[in-house]
Amino acid sequence: METHRPEYDIGGDSWEQFFNENNDYQVEEYIHPCESYHCPRGKMCKLNNENKPKCVCQDPSTCPPAGISDHVCGTDNKTYDSACHLFTAKCLYGGNLHLDYNGQCKYISPCLDSELTEFSHHIHGWLKDVMVHLYEYDLRNPGYLSKKHRIIVKKIYDLHGELKAGGKQFSRRRRNFEINYLVNVYPVHWQFGQLDQRPADGYLSHSELAPLRAPLVPMEHCTSRFFKQCDSNRDRRVSLKEWCSCFGIKNDQHLSVALLI
Repeated sequence: METHRPEYDIGGDSWEQFFNENNDYQVEEYIHPCESYHCPRGKMCKLNNENKPKCVCQDPSTCPPAGISDHVCGTDNKTYDSACHLFTAKCLYGGNLHLDYNGQCKYISPCLDSELTEFSHHIHGWLKDVMVHLYEYDLRNPGYLSKKHRIIVKKIYDLHGELKAGGKQFSRRRRNFEINYLVNVYPVHWQFGQLDQRPADGYLSHSELAPLRAPLVPMEHCTSRFFKQCDSNRDRRVSLKEWCSCFGIKNDQHLSVALLI
């Protein structure tokens, strides 16, 4: 005799039931709508009156227990028990709140204009050093750099050695154009391309700047002012033009997103 699979409806959901070998009802596994519904940090999934998932602000009491090592400092210079507590506060109270750095907030002295200029030069110099270290790493681990990137970084590496040794083998024409691009422009373009990943849209958001910014904030008191100054039009994102301007690179100095690696 043919067995039909009975169906019934509960709470608006149709569940199929069928007999197994022991003639017992077996119910297909029910998947909660929130199970595959993604919510940003500080929010959690909840079903509305129509039984559809939506994101609502998370209750801080639902955050995992936190210890001193979990403390984070917000851009409002307030210490939060954990990143979870910070993002729930951002959702509940709004405002332009971000995670500034890990650990309790520290006193950061004001950054003077002269110190800001020095800090910009310091970061610029660090980016140049990164280029040298990248090439040295690629020598030990062939294939780490792309072919295009390796050609440029090798030139920076060789130039770094020449300048360090006080060599003057470069022609005046090359010194005026290539040295300026390799030493001053390319490292800044490269760092922008490395940070502009999620999404790669030609702008740096606060979260994209975080890997570079966060470790510096508690150690370098000009960090916050430097990155704030980079966002010259205050739209909460940094364009390539603004990024280059932070390092004193003018608009006509090879400014092109196409040059990014």
